[in-house]
Amino acid sequence: MKLGHLAAVLAATGAIVAAQQLPSEPQRDFGTSVTGAFEGWYENPDGSRTFLVGYLNRNATQTLDVPIGPNNRIEPGGPDLGQPTHFLPGRVHGVFIVTVPREFTAEQRLTWTLVANGVTTSIPLRLQPDYVVSPFTDVAVKNTPPVVRLEENGKPTQGPVGMLASAVARTASVGTPLSLTVFASDDARYASGTMALPPKPPPPVRLSWAKYRGPGAVAFEPAEPPMETLAGGGINVPFSGKATARARFSEPGEYVLHLTAMDYSGEGGGGEVCCWTTAMVKVSVAP
Repeated sequence: MKLGHLAAVLAATGAIVAAQQLPSEPQRDFGTSVTGAFEGWYENPDGSRTFLVGYLNRNATQTLDVPIGPNNRIEPGGPDLGQPTHFLPGRVHGVFIVTVPREFTAEQRLTWTLVANGVTTSIPLRLQPDYVVSPFTDVAVKNTPPVVRLEENGKPTQGPVGMLASAVARTASVGTPLSLTVFASDDARYASGTMALPPKPPPPVRLSWAKYRGPGAVAFEPAEPPMETLAGGGINVPFSGKATARARFSEPGEYVLHLTAMDYSGEGGGGEVCCWTTAMVKVSVAP
């Protein structure tokens, strides 16, 4: 959504029903809720602000698809503000962003509502002072997210900024694998909540593919492709590499694939909300 349009909608909107964040519910194998997760917000050079958002699927074995609409909406300004419709089990950090104009105030909020397995949850996205995050630089060691390219000399992406408007476009057909090659580089700085090196450090960059939107199933071969090292590869030694996965689509239609590239900080940045990179690929799948 364009910032001007969103600003107009927000200005015309009154009070929004209070929402809760990550309500305390037990995890089950299936049949329970999915809740949005507000990771925090950051300021942009032009004065706008960006909300960083993930989710928690409490179903340990159930992957869910919730189409945009009454059961998956962000208001005001929505229902579609670029959120996912496909939800993997467990906690998934910072999968999408929503940018609001500089006129958006601390008294305003967006609300993401999800209805899954008959259970309704809502979370607010607000400019809370204690939710300011720094997803592009770790304050302690100046660690930065991986730089990702979806083509060897393509446009670089860095940080959790994946969004539909900037998604790379591809075409495919049902049953024929689509090759997805990723080129990634990283400063290989190590940072975590404890700042202690693990006994067996992970690779400098780890990739993970997932379906984000689409009418059918997507099988990745593999979903977490190992990186082929092109240079570097040790802690504090700048790294570059590439990896290739293949995606197979069960049905024709329009899909969005989501890529997460994590550095040594790991899932969710090891509690520091830094440093990972996201990107999206739109795929038009023919029969």
